[in-house]
Amino acid sequence: MAPTELKELKVQLQELIDKGFARPSFSPWGAPVLFVKKKDGSLRLCIDYRQLNKVTIKNKNPLPRIGDLFDQLKCATVFSNIDLCSGYYQPRVKDSDVSKTAFRTRYRHYEFLVMPFGLTNAPAVFIDLNNRIFSLYLDKFVVVFIDDILDYSRDENEHAEYLRIVLQTL
Repeated sequence: MAPTELKELKVQLQELIDKGFARPSFSPWGAPVLFVKKKDGSLRLCIDYRQLNKVTIKNKNPLPRIGDLFDQLKCATVFSNIDLCSGYYQPRVKDSDVSKTAFRTRYRHYEFLVMPFGLTNAPAVFIDLNNRIFSLYLDKFVVVFIDDILDYSRDENEHAEYLRIVLQTL
């Protein structure tokens, strides 16, 4: 890693620890880390879980088909999209699986306590969680797609009520 990346690595690792998302680890697992540049030029810490994903039993919950989601929106004219920032960091990892999320840096070995981005089952787990949370409103005025919640309606009055319900549910 370049010196600027090493500096950013220290910052992001400390943030993960301070928020209770990760902790030091002695796990026999250990995926490498890398940075990916975001559109705004900032760096996103990524863990290369390809080796772990190869031996992971795949979740059978399918991702929603985009065409089906668009079909739900045909009569809608008002929309609100809520991007659940750091959404993957919301669900906790089962204690028995925490060691599998381990990643190695030149400074130390760490493991996630929350679901990290990059695990093969993470999108399906996150969609399933949000579908359960919003189950009463799916196919009525809410669409869930990974970490985005779309609230849709026919007019602004209806939309204000639906948006209030979505925000209260969150």
